[in-house]
Amino acid sequence: MSEGDCTALGELITEAEAEALVRGICFKTGPPRKVGVELEWIVHEPRPLLKPWLPLPPERLDAAYVALRALPLRSALTVEPGGQLELSSLPATSLTECVSAMRADLTAVRTALRGHGLVLSGHGTDPWLPPRRVLHQPRYDALEASLDRAGPAGRSMMCSSASVQVCLDAGHEEPGPQGLGRRWRLAHLLGAVLVAAFANSPMLSGRPTGWRSTRQLLWERIDVGRSGGVPLDSEPREAWTRHVLDAPVMCVRTDDGPWQVPDGLTFREWARTGAPRPPTRSDLDYHLTTLFPPVRPRGHLEFRMIDAQPGDDGWLVPLAVTTALFDDPQAAETAYRAVKPLAERAGPLPAPHNPLWRDAARLGLADPELREAATACFTTALEALPRLGADPDVRQAVADFTHRYVVRGRCPADDVLDLLTRQPAQGRTVRS
Repeated sequence: MSEGDCTALGELITEAEAEALVRGICFKTGPPRKVGVELEWIVHEPRPLLKPWLPLPPERLDAAYVALRALPLRSALTVEPGGQLELSSLPATSLTECVSAMRADLTAVRTALRGHGLVLSGHGTDPWLPPRRVLHQPRYDALEASLDRAGPAGRSMMCSSASVQVCLDAGHEEPGPQGLGRRWRLAHLLGAVLVAAFANSPMLSGRPTGWRSTRQLLWERIDVGRSGGVPLDSEPREAWTRHVLDAPVMCVRTDDGPWQVPDGLTFREWARTGAPRPPTRSDLDYHLTTLFPPVRPRGHLEFRMIDAQPGDDGWLVPLAVTTALFDDPQAAETAYRAVKPLAERAGPLPAPHNPLWRDAARLGLADPELREAATACFTTALEALPRLGADPDVRQAVADFTHRYVVRGRCPADDVLDLLTRQPAQGRTVRS
């Protein structure tokens, strides 16, 4: 179905039917078995970080992406509104399988991009260039118009940010370390630790912002109904269902012409009133793709809070750590005990709009409480990875990151900030 073909599929849907569908499709429970990863990258010419990058002509990006789409990749390849490249793995049956498949795809992509004089860089935000949209499609026209109502952060989020997104199964229906309720709560508390440990976006549009994770700051500053999570004092399905129906509709798609961008219309109101036209099942499915909480249930759990990471293999560290802390039962229990005290600091507001998540994005692991929790969690992950069959090089990458950053109360953003301070005297660059 094309983006504009909004009524060809799907029957008209009532409020009650929408509620039942959301409850049924967003949390698929069972033993945790699958793992996936989605990687977003900034694409640019091979220039060091501390030398300003130049804008790429859209036609040059287009030519490179035509070549990439001809590659026999296992991952799905998509382009973000600002020209960022995204690779989304297939669900894998193990961490090792997921890492191996993504590494192979990245090797092919990097080789093809070199032929066009381009490289991939792992930064949570584009350090130099202001947001510029290169994709002009009805979805992104509508998203931009909707986000603009809350200020300029939305455009930077769309066009200047990149992430590592880890995808894991929702968990068992029953209680326990791998039960849905526990994993849901752990995701939102551990999420702040992951923001702090992997913060890697201290610059935006050519200047430091004062935040270790500017990318997370951008998410916080867009519309709360679009970027916010749900309260943790309710059953996950009930809380998420209410959130989905009470969230603002980004757009009402049309077959011809620009899509409508209503102001403040929730899906619940749309279903009740049938205006400006009655919604369909397809509209509900589309609405779900326009909500961007830090943990998004899509049958599985999608962890969206991690900045893109430096280096060719930096991405595999958050993938390995998150998988170990959720899918190894012993590690999951230890991690939950380590992050449970953070709930009091978070307070009643959902992530990312609470003090805990703000401090994680601003301070990284310079925050003593987050550093303590991260040290416990990364140590636990290192102990769990052999039980998950992780390859030695993956375990070594996690160990190196732990010693370089976590135990020292640092994150990748601190490397960038150090180099910015030393650059006039030493002329050093950082790895892309």
